[in-house]
Amino acid sequence: MESTLKRTWAEIDLDALERNYHALRRHIGPDVKFLGVVKADAYGHGAVQVGRLLQQLQADYLAVSSVDEAMELRQNGITLPILILGHTPQEQVELMIRNHITQAVTCRAKALEYSEEAVRCGGELTVHIKVDTGMSRLGYLCAGRHFETGVQGICDACKLPGLRPEGIFTHFAVADEPDADSAAYTKRQFALFRQVIRGVEERWGQSFALHHCANTGATACWPETYLDMVRPGLLLYGCGELSRQLGLEPVMTLKTTVSTVKTYDPDTDVSYGRLFTTQRTTRMGVVPYGYADGFLRCLSGRCSLMTAEGPAPQRGRICMDMCMIDLTDLPGVDVGAEVEIFGKRALVEDLARRADTIPYELTCAVSKRVPRIYYRQGQAVERELLLRF
Repeated sequence: MESTLKRTWAEIDLDALERNYHALRRHIGPDVKFLGVVKADAYGHGAVQVGRLLQQLQADYLAVSSVDEAMELRQNGITLPILILGHTPQEQVELMIRNHITQAVTCRAKALEYSEEAVRCGGELTVHIKVDTGMSRLGYLCAGRHFETGVQGICDACKLPGLRPEGIFTHFAVADEPDADSAAYTKRQFALFRQVIRGVEERWGQSFALHHCANTGATACWPETYLDMVRPGLLLYGCGELSRQLGLEPVMTLKTTVSTVKTYDPDTDVSYGRLFTTQRTTRMGVVPYGYADGFLRCLSGRCSLMTAEGPAPQRGRICMDMCMIDLTDLPGVDVGAEVEIFGKRALVEDLARRADTIPYELTCAVSKRVPRIYYRQGQAVERELLLRF
C-alpha cells in the first residue's frame, strides 16, 4: 500500500545497502559464504526489498525468525535458501519442505517432531543444528558435564529419518563487546563449538556442509570465527559503532516535518506532565513523530532532532503522535521543514545511547504507519506502507 501522506517516513538507500554488502564481502574474503539476516522485516528496513537486492547481489543465504517471515519472502519471488532461526510448530513442516525452507533444530524434542512430520508427509526437511555454547537460550546444551549427552543428542538428530542435516551453528553472546572478559568468553564459546563439531562429525561419520557462528560482532572483529559462512545483521544496515569502524553507511534515514511553530512566553509548561517549562521566550515546533511511530517515550527531554540548521532539542514529554522541538536558536527552520530523526547526519547509535538501548530496538520500533520509501541512484523506486486500507 502506498501512503498518500508525507508525515513521518523512512528513506531506505538501496545503493548504501549494496555498498555495505560489497564492503563486507571484501572484509570476509572470497571463500566465506554470506547469510544476510532479514528477520523482523530486515530490522525495520523491509525484508522483501532487502531480500530481493541480496539475491541480485548473489548472497548465499537469508535468515528469518519465523515461517511467516520466510513465506513472505517466498511469495515475493525470493528463491535464496532461507534459515528459520526461531520456533516453528510441527504442523508447518510440510510447508517448509514444499517451499525449500531450512529450519533450526534446537533440542531433541524438536528434532523428533520435525522428523515425524517429515516422514508423515513423505518429504525431507533441511535443518541446521543449533548448539548452545554460552548464550543460554536455544540449542543443544554441550558445556561442561553436558558435553557427551549434547554431542550424542546432535548425532541422534542427524540420523533421524526425514531430516537432512546441512549445517551446525551457534550464537555468540558478547562478540561485539571490546573488554577482555568478553573477549575471553567469546574465545571459550568458539573453542567449545569447534570441539562439538569435531565430536559430532567423528561420531556421526559425516561432515556438515555449513558451519557458522559469526554474527555481526564476530563478522566485524573475529575473523577466525568465519568458518564456512557469516551472519551479519545490523552490520549490513550500517548501524552501530562496528559499522563506523568498517566504513559502512546507514541504510535507513528516518525523517519528519515541522507541522506547527508557536512562540511561548517564559514560564510556559510544555506537554504532558509539565516536564519542561520555558525559561525564556521560546519558539517551539511540533513534529508529527511520537511513540506510536517508534519514538521511545523514555527519550523525552533527552535528545535532539537534526534540522538543516543543526540539532533542535526535544522538549517536554513525547506524545503518542507528536513531540515538540525547540527552534528558538534556529530561526530559519519553519513549518514544512524536514527534520532527520536518525540516519546519515544523526546516527541511530547516538540516539540509542541516550535511550540506554541498542540501535536494533530503534530501527525495529519504526511502526507500520511510517511509510518506507526505497531509493536507487537518488530516485524513489518503491513506496511501501504496512497499513491495510
